Amino acid sequence: MQTGTILIVDDNKSVLTSLELLLEREFEKIETVSDPNKIFSILDEFIIDLVILDMNFSVGFNTGNEGLFWLQRIHEIRPELPVIMLTAYGDIDLAVKSLKSGAADFVLKPWNNDNLIKKIRTTLQEAKHKLPANSIKGASEPGMIIGHSPAMMKIIKLVTKVAKTDANILIFGENGTGKEVLAREIHRLSLRSQYEMFNIDMGSISETLFESELFGHEKGAFTDAYESRIGKFEAANGSTLFLDEIGNLSLGLQAKLLVALQNREITRLGSNKKIPIDIRLIAATNRNLLEMVKQAHFREDLFYRINTIQIEIPPLRHRKEDIATFAEFFLKKYANLYKRTGLSLHPKTIQKLESHNWPGNIRELQYTIEKAVILAEKDIIKPSDISIHLDNTFSFDRVPNLKEVERKAILAAISQNSGNLTAAAEQLGISRQTLYNKLTRFNF
Repeated sequence: MQTGTILIVDDNKSVLTSLELLLEREFEKIETVSDPNKIFSILDEFIIDLVILDMNFSVGFNTGNEGLFWLQRIHEIRPELPVIMLTAYGDIDLAVKSLKSGAADFVLKPWNNDNLIKKIRTTLQEAKHKLPANSIKGASEPGMIIGHSPAMMKIIKLVTKVAKTDANILIFGENGTGKEVLAREIHRLSLRSQYEMFNIDMGSISETLFESELFGHEKGAFTDAYESRIGKFEAANGSTLFLDEIGNLSLGLQAKLLVALQNREITRLGSNKKIPIDIRLIAATNRNLLEMVKQAHFREDLFYRINTIQIEIPPLRHRKEDIATFAEFFLKKYANLYKRTGLSLHPKTIQKLESHNWPGNIRELQYTIEKAVILAEKDIIKPSDISIHLDNTFSFDRVPNLKEVERKAILAAISQNSGNLTAAAEQLGISRQTLYNKLTRFNF
């Protein structure tokens, strides 16, 4: 029996079983996983010597983009780890593409047992000679948990096509769907990934600080400008600039942003020198920009400038297949953080999570799991340990008093705005300070 641990990744349980039965007689240890999102937890937990990776994980998707996507992510954290790709008979083009993307070899389904074992032995032997002495397991972390819903598989397919281009990308999605996380994933897969991605929340920039924040300023350009400072455009030169909540910009600020993007140059406040910029722009918003264009609230020319490629992240309620994956990920994360090892989710708890509409999306789910980890008294988290508001309506069986109505309205607004107190106050029609006062009064 040859030493070494092999990880098999395939969503077909019969394929996993067949390969496990075949290889466990030949190799020291076999690990299997049907969900590619769990690859990295396996790589963290075990020393894996070789991965056998399927090219497709969703019914109806036969492009191989998923397999290539996971191949690249594996090599981002374990560049030396050999990967053998599994692909359907006749998909030779896919197999060749996987080799060009860094796969060690490929095997066609249905496979020949002797041929497969020979390829694995040869690949392990070659990897042993190539392995650098100072290689470190898990040198970097994967940036995003994808999920396996059809909607997210379509996004993966699109991302793998556009990530290595310099096309501007506009990401749509509700609060908490993971727009910034997706932007970081695109940057990580891009040709600019050796540089840091810079991000800025456009909704938090005041009119007076906009130019200074984005374009920089010279010493003495305005009161309190005691020294020269570069802006985000200069800082992101050669890299990616992520502009979050771009729909919150006023028309005046939209015009200044458009000029910089069109001319590909900026001028610092207090200077006449034009500075060329080379950035890849990714913008995001939770607003309907096309409707804003029709209402003359967003410039049409800016809209088309930032919208070369459009990606819409669906809300969590429209991809319930991903809820269990995210819940397990957050459970592990917070169990480690709060030293609550051994925690697990009861099957009925998963059902409860999947029945909720999640107005705050992934961010709300994350906070819910974190709270459950902190408060759970036993190792199995039961439905009663999960605190979520299944609906925000009131029953007429008991008429609530006004204080209770106000308290529930505040809770609902904060939940719907994913903890953003400024947005919650705006929705409630009160000032941020008034909201703070009410939070204190209700002992939140």
